[in-house]
Amino acid sequence: MMRPKKTKEPKVKLTKDSWRKAARFLRYLKPYAGTYFIGWIFLVLSTSAGLVFPYLMGKLLGSSTASSNPEQAVRLLDLSNVNQIALALFALFFFQSVFSFVRVVLFNNVTENALRDMRNDAFENLVYMPMDFFNRQKVGELTSRVASDIAQIQEVLRTTIAEFFRQIIIVFGGIAFLFFISWKLSLIMLATVPVMAIIAVFFGRYIRKLSKEAQDYIATSNSVLEEALTGIANVKAFTNEWFLLSKYKKSTQQTRDLNVRSGIWRGLFVSFIIFCLFGAIVFIVWKGLLMTQGPHPELASEGFYQFVLFTIMMGASIGSLPDLYASVQKAVGATENLLDLLQEEGEQLPKPNAIGHQLSGALRFEQLVFSYPQRPDVTVLKGIDFQLEPNQTLALVGQSGSGKSTIANLILQFYKPTAGTIYFGDQDAAALDLHDLRKQMAIVPQEVLLFSGSILENIRFGRPEASDTEVIDAAKKANAWEFISSFPAELQTEVGDRGIQLSGGQKQRIAIARAILKNPAILILDEATSALDTTSERLVQEALEELMRGRTSIVIAHRLSTIRQADQILVLNDGVVVERGTHQDLMAKNGQYATYVAQQNMQE
Repeated sequence: MMRPKKTKEPKVKLTKDSWRKAARFLRYLKPYAGTYFIGWIFLVLSTSAGLVFPYLMGKLLGSSTASSNPEQAVRLLDLSNVNQIALALFALFFFQSVFSFVRVVLFNNVTENALRDMRNDAFENLVYMPMDFFNRQKVGELTSRVASDIAQIQEVLRTTIAEFFRQIIIVFGGIAFLFFISWKLSLIMLATVPVMAIIAVFFGRYIRKLSKEAQDYIATSNSVLEEALTGIANVKAFTNEWFLLSKYKKSTQQTRDLNVRSGIWRGLFVSFIIFCLFGAIVFIVWKGLLMTQGPHPELASEGFYQFVLFTIMMGASIGSLPDLYASVQKAVGATENLLDLLQEEGEQLPKPNAIGHQLSGALRFEQLVFSYPQRPDVTVLKGIDFQLEPNQTLALVGQSGSGKSTIANLILQFYKPTAGTIYFGDQDAAALDLHDLRKQMAIVPQEVLLFSGSILENIRFGRPEASDTEVIDAAKKANAWEFISSFPAELQTEVGDRGIQLSGGQKQRIAIARAILKNPAILILDEATSALDTTSERLVQEALEELMRGRTSIVIAHRLSTIRQADQILVLNDGVVVERGTHQDLMAKNGQYATYVAQQNMQE
């Protein structure tokens, strides 16, 4: 039988290690321990006040019952006693409401403060993770941990834990009161109501499980329907109406069978509630009433009412405990995942005792070998050597997968070499502060990512402390000010999600303005003109030339016409430098580079 893909969450299985990891979350509560402790005091006070309610309510109801003594039968009500009990109940409600208000506010404040700190730590840890971490992780899962997992923890900290312990206090406090009222009736109650309540909980869970499975089958049948109608032309062209109809009928039959089974269990559940659970309550009430009868009753009327009210309160508390505990388990599982993320080792920016170093622009690779950590068996770079003097331009040429982008990533220190050494000037890159290095480098990628916000914010991303005048000057040098000034809001123009409201050429020039504003010693260009129209390409190329002036540049070349003036060109093939020299030198060799140039000239 075809089974649909399950959409339900996997069952949370926790170990001692899971609880131990979750306990690390306490460090986020530690700064607010005093407030949290006061909140727990008010939780105990409000719960204790709740336990007094059945006691007073029983006395109120018992006071209106005729005495079994014929001499006192004429006095049906003791009005002064009733008034006093009613006033006591209103006073109880007042204090309980105050205690509950203070508890909710304190727990909420502590929860929000702790989760704010956790969110900040999680994001800080994420942005400082090495690039290999993001190659191993899915962005959707990471954002889910920061958003969904924290939201689940939020609900548990704010209400569930408090409610869980509140119900436990009610259960044990209720049992103590019940034994105080009548130990005999208490034993009868404990042998029936809690057992019935727990059975009812598991009954309900099984029915919910069947309902979820039915929803899965419904989703399958709906997907068959949607696919058939969306691709109706193909269905008719292949005369496969019967095939899809049989799939749909099979799915709807499975849905029907499961819902029928679910209906049987729902009927059994209703029958169980009516006969067993209500029967148990009637049995206890019956036994309690018998104990109030006779010339020497074992239980007073008010005691009987108190017993019934305490039993109802306890039954509700016992019934809610499994679901509350399940919520706590889910939160512990979410905390475990989140704290694992927080324990991941980042890039440690800035590095303690690192050497501060002003880059001159000189760069050297010595016998550099590299394999990506997730693919250690595949060597991407194989003994790369080159030396670049300050203000020179190095162009990297080669087919896709030859290692060009990997060299750029290594210059930016996104990864560490497997073997060999990278030098900035005469300093080994491993000895330099990573944050200090990257502050003196900039990259203009082929696919520019603009952040949601204004043009001003995106350009200023290159140097957040820059003034508006400096931003405008950078925009002018990047040939971007003309189109920026044409917008009504100018620099305050919103670029939209990932810069969707701007054209490719406009986004490229904003990226160039961002790099100009940063004023880096070393510039990396993943040539950005290949996907642009002629006019945009000319403007972007002019801006790139302005950006490259007076600084060391590494150009990953797609259009070879843009690197004719490069001081050095490396032709890469399968991670090896197969040719090197200037444009004129390589053309004279009539080798692989000359072949690339001829092929591009033919295509143009």
